[in-house]
This record gives sequence, structure tokens and C-alpha cells, in this order.
Amino acid sequence: TKKNTISILSSHRRQASGFTCVNKWYESYGFSSSNKRRQLIIMIHPIKQIMWRYLVYLMLSLQYIKDVISPIVFEASYSLGEHVIERGKEDKELPPLKPVLRWKKGQKIAQRNQTVFERNCQSDDCAADLKLQGKLLLSSVDDRTAYLALGAVRNISLNISISNIGDDAYDTNVFFNFSRELFFIKMWQKEEQGISCELLESDFLKCSVEFPFMRSKSRYEFSVIFDTSHLSGQEETLTFLVTAQSGNVERMESLHDNTLTLSVPLMHEVDSSINGEVFPTSFFYGDSVEASNFVQLESHECRFQSLNFTLQVYNAGPSTLPGAFLDISFPNRLSATGAEIFHVQQMMVGQDKGTCTFHQNRNPCVVPQENENIFHTIFAFFTKSGRKVLDCERPGRSCLIIRCNLSSLAKAESSEISIYTLLNTEILKKDISSVIQFVTRARVQVDPDLRVVEVPNGSPEEKTVVFEALHNLEPRGYVVGWIIAISLLVGILIFLLLAVLLWKMGFFRRRYKEIIEAEKNRKETEDSWDWVQKNQ
Repeated sequence: TKKNTISILSSHRRQASGFTCVNKWYESYGFSSSNKRRQLIIMIHPIKQIMWRYLVYLMLSLQYIKDVISPIVFEASYSLGEHVIERGKEDKELPPLKPVLRWKKGQKIAQRNQTVFERNCQSDDCAADLKLQGKLLLSSVDDRTAYLALGAVRNISLNISISNIGDDAYDTNVFFNFSRELFFIKMWQKEEQGISCELLESDFLKCSVEFPFMRSKSRYEFSVIFDTSHLSGQEETLTFLVTAQSGNVERMESLHDNTLTLSVPLMHEVDSSINGEVFPTSFFYGDSVEASNFVQLESHECRFQSLNFTLQVYNAGPSTLPGAFLDISFPNRLSATGAEIFHVQQMMVGQDKGTCTFHQNRNPCVVPQENENIFHTIFAFFTKSGRKVLDCERPGRSCLIIRCNLSSLAKAESSEISIYTLLNTEILKKDISSVIQFVTRARVQVDPDLRVVEVPNGSPEEKTVVFEALHNLEPRGYVVGWIIAISLLVGILIFLLLAVLLWKMGFFRRRYKEIIEAEKNRKETEDSWDWVQKNQ
């Protein structure tokens, strides 16, 4: 143990504020001081053999005392001063004699003593019993939130309570170890309780509690506030190690509550959303549509409709989005066993903020074989009506899935994904629907392994992009000829059928003889009736 030392008059290990000396027998004295030592030099001019007694008073200021456990050591030593000879008495032939001190071998010409600070102890060893309690408080966050959202929480407060149920604890301090990414703002206490804090290193804080000692049965509460705006999120948990120490002895069984570990998980809280559009939103297909409206690949006879999809993923914060998945689904078949419709030509993520993968269509040009006869073709033309909706959300639907791994997105930052694809219109021609609606869905998913959570009740993470393929309902040339021919034939057959029916019904018979005779009989009857009336 380091000792407090006073060397005539006195010295303290750290610093003593001053002293008063009373001496009736000295003629002059000198005084010199330093930061760690104060020393009084008394010069004595004895006239005869005599013993002097000195009474020394030491005044200590509590604000400079840093150790009240170690004893104060006093040390008195003596030595000869400068030998002075009066003028006129010098011997010109021999030099003056110099006095020497006579002391026995093995003994010192100094005397040392010590004293201790008086302490009021209830136990024999003056043991203290410190107890730490604490709680983390996040600013502007609901108490039910179990994590610290990076970027959303600007500061964090440690509410500390320290109590002493043992003897008076001298030189009590509370030490805080924390991350170097935090910045100490201030210490706050509801009432002035004699607590002061000092930042010793960028990640180490020391708070002194009620110097020079913390009284028995006392309790103090204070808060330490840190700035969290510079947290990078590389660590999974923000941890504070709080330790209480004093200059007293403390028993082993009571040390378990001298250390307190407070931690809170670090999470990236984001509000991701997606927007998208397609061009064109609708197009016509059919045999009579001009070939210039379509795209034809080299060495392929199929006609393709080009489609440009533009999707934008946006992060509204408050945290940085370290990474996310974007799933884009295209309904790729008219039926479960049909050929693939889409052929992706190019994909690009803006500013190289991600990569995309998908299944490549190895046979983009598929022309369905026409095994039907002309009557089936004509029947299909007249029955082509209604609307068909192709949506990957419906069960049994085959879809083309494109997955994009997006890199980090800061708050209020977006990433744009462009997709250029071709649609095989030859497959659409064989469908009986006149309008085919394609429902394309894009969904953003965060990676939970990166400690990312979505803001409750935030923006939707799914976007639906719809486009339509419209049949122009114009048949082929030979189909038109067959329709005219069949229509004429059907018309003639109907005419003949009506003629036969009318003939069977007697429509074409003319009974002129019976009509003339009936008219003649009617006139004779009328004439006979007139003669009878005249004769009466």
C-alpha cells in the first residue's frame, strides 16, 4: 500500500493544502513546496546546549485528498547547516574547523511516525457492500421495443442506481466500458448529489460518487447519456459494462452485484417499398398485324413482342438496408404443359448495386403445330372471345422467377432494375381467348440473417405490374374464302329446304277451276234469293 508521507514538517502522498508552524526558539526558517511534497526547513542557531521542542499543525483540505485508506506518514530528520564564522575572528594561518554530527552506526538521523484517518466502522474490517442496478432507456422509442434501431435512436441513457449497505465506502467510483462508436454526452442527476464524471478514454468513463466517502445505507441515482448516431451496426449487440469500486475492503460474497452488464440488440429498421411499370401496357397480335410491330430473332421464324420492365426499390429508412432479395415472377405458360412464352434478353441493376439470376429459355421460338382441319380453324375463330388472366398467385401456374440480390441501400436511397424481355406471340394465337392479361409480381424481402426488420405498418413490399395481349380478331385470307364459300353453300341449302317445305305445304298449287265454280254458284244463289223476295 502506498503511504502518505510528511517530511518535517509533513508531506502527503498526493497533496496537502498547507500547515501552520509555531516555534519560539528559532530565528529564521524557509519553506518550499511541490505537487506531491511539502517540506519545512528550520534553521537553528544554538547559544548553548539545550533541547528544543516544536509544535507543528497540519491543515488538510478534503478536496485535495485522494486516499483516506492509507495512513499518513510523518518523518523528522536533522542535519547540519552552513557553518558561519564571525568577522575578525578568522585564523589567518589555519582554515576554520567544520562541525560534524556524531551518531552511532546503524542508526538513522531521522524519526518516522504515522497516523490514520478516523473511520466510523460497524464491522471489524470496515467492509463496504456496494450494489449496482441499472436500465437502458432508448430515446423516442416505445418501452416495448426490444432492440435499438440504427439511425432511428439518436441517444441512449443508462439509468444507474448505486447503494451501499455496508460501512462507509471511501473513494467510491463507478466505471463504464462501452463501444468506441459511442460518444459521451453528459451525466444527469435529478438533484445535486455530489456525483461527477470524467472521460478517461474514448471508451472508458469514470464517475465519482459523493467524494470522499459514500455513507452507509445511502443510495444515489444518476443517468449517463451517450450519442448513438455513429453506430455502424457491425456488432450484433451494444454492450455496457458497469463496475462499482471503492477503497474499502469488500467481502467476496457481496461482489456479485458490483458489476452490471447492460446490452441491447442492434437492428436495421427499414421501410422498403417497390414501384414498377412496363412498356407497352398492351399490344395487338394476330396474323393480320404488320410484321414491323414485332421483333424477329435471327434464324427464328417466330414473332416476338418486346417488353421493357422498370422496377425501383426504395428504402425510406430510418436505418441503412444492408441487403435484400427481389423476386420477380412472370406467368410463363398458357397451360401447365404448354411452351414457355418469355425469353429474357437483358437485365441490369443500376449503379451495380446487385446481381440477378434466372432460368434461361433454351428454345425461345416454339410454333405450335396445326393438326386441325379447316372446320376446326373456323370454329376456333368464331369461338375466340373472353378474357384469360395469367397470375402466378393462382395454383398450378408455371412461372419464370427472377431473383436479384441487392446490395446496401442507405436511407432515402433507391436501386433501379431494368428488364428487357421478348414474348412469343405464336403461342398466343392458339389460345381461344381474345384478351390475355399477364400479372407480373415483384416482391422485396429483407434478409433476417443481416438483422433487418421492417417498420410496422410501413410501405407495401409488393408491386403488381399488368399488361394485356389483344387479338385483332381478323382471320387469315384462306379462312375468309372458306367462310364465304361455306356461307353460300349453307344459304343455298337453306333456300332449297324452304322451297321443299313450301311445296309440301301446297304453297305452289293453284286451284283456279274450283274457285271459278264456287264464284258462279255464289252468284246463282244470290240471284235466286232476289227473285223470291220480289215475288213475295
